[in-house]
Amino acid sequence: MELDRCRYIVVEGPIGAGKTTLARELAIKLHGETLFEQPDENPFLARFYDDMARFALPTQLTFLFQRADQLRGLAQLDFFRRPTIADFLLDKDPLFARLNLSDDEYALYEKVYAHLKPQTPTPDLVIYLQAPVTTLIERVHRRGVNFERAIPADYLARLADAYTRFFYRYEDAPLLIVNSERLNFVDNPRHVDLLLERMTGMRGQREFFNLGSG
Repeated sequence: MELDRCRYIVVEGPIGAGKTTLARELAIKLHGETLFEQPDENPFLARFYDDMARFALPTQLTFLFQRADQLRGLAQLDFFRRPTIADFLLDKDPLFARLNLSDDEYALYEKVYAHLKPQTPTPDLVIYLQAPVTTLIERVHRRGVNFERAIPADYLARLADAYTRFFYRYEDAPLLIVNSERLNFVDNPRHVDLLLERMTGMRGQREFFNLGSG
């Protein structure tokens, strides 16, 4: 894969997988710009983790509008602009909606999503970070965001499973599936370099990377 031709790269994965950290490090290495989720600007998120049934719909719609607005500026990608590295993929937004919304709420959400989705670009590459649920939980607790500490372990398990099923079927862009359990993109910069080497060596539509596996 010619990374210098990639204008839009997405790093995805469940909470605690390390997607924002990796996206930031890749942007530095590739001299790119970052496009990050903005959970602090969602006024319903903290309340969602306290009462999921009550606040799932406003939380989900707020994120949907926020993400669509962020991506609208990338709709006309310019080959001569710096690459954009994002830590979210709009296509996976329905994953959270299906997990958290009632059937009636999901029907409403689908109508809004169908209206917004065609206005957003397709990535040149998607990197999907996987990690065991125990690792996700440990990372969430270690980073110390107050409302995240209330996330139930069974919710993280269901979320990780939903991600696995989603990316098993994902075919819209080249996909690199990465086991991030043994990777530390902050304390060991060599891990970022190894991943970049793997990205450059991609030849297929779907490939895998495990530390030490080449």
